[in-house]
Amino acid sequence: MTSWCHYALAKPSAGASAVTEPQNPHPLSQRFRGFYPVIIDIETTGFDCSRHGIVEISAALPTMDEQGLLTIQQVCDYAIQPHADAVIDPAAVAFHGIDPADPERQAQAEADAFRELLSTVRQAQKQHDCHRSILVAHNAQFDQGFLRAAIARHDIKRDPFHPFSSLDTATLAALACGHTVLAKACELAGIEFDGKSAHSAAYDTRKTAELFCWIVNEWKRTTEAFK
Repeated sequence: MTSWCHYALAKPSAGASAVTEPQNPHPLSQRFRGFYPVIIDIETTGFDCSRHGIVEISAALPTMDEQGLLTIQQVCDYAIQPHADAVIDPAAVAFHGIDPADPERQAQAEADAFRELLSTVRQAQKQHDCHRSILVAHNAQFDQGFLRAAIARHDIKRDPFHPFSSLDTATLAALACGHTVLAKACELAGIEFDGKSAHSAAYDTRKTAELFCWIVNEWKRTTEAFK
């Protein structure tokens, strides 16, 4: 899987002011206390972020319309070469079926992938008038650990993410759907889920993003009904 992004971010309108606090801030900047939510899934060579490496990372970047409804604007996928000291757990490889040594993956260096991804996140964050990004993931503690480990490993200074806060869609799904498993939560939310495609970062990110948008939008509809 080569790195790629689609659904290009909208360009700022001509003559847009570069003030710190915009007079008409983007509606998304008002929704999560100024945080820009980035939905991420990471596939790895094991479960320990201090020992194992990353083989795939995907990130979905959302936007919000004037009615306050959340949609996905851009998705970025990266196939990654595990860092030089990464331990490869055969059980993890068997679970997701991604061979780190497969040349057809066209994997790129972890440092290059992360710098490119974080630059894209910073652009989206700025265009939505948010002051910081926040990781959204299913069982977010796992992805947060590997994200932080990679950023520290490459001494990346311009890190847009909050250092420890995250939004966990497993927890949100337990509240909204009564289930924590991604496939089952999607089913209960009316989101199509193909179990054969699961456990790739690209597919799981898209489904997690659909679920997150559904939960946020359903919450809005429900609360407005009681006004």
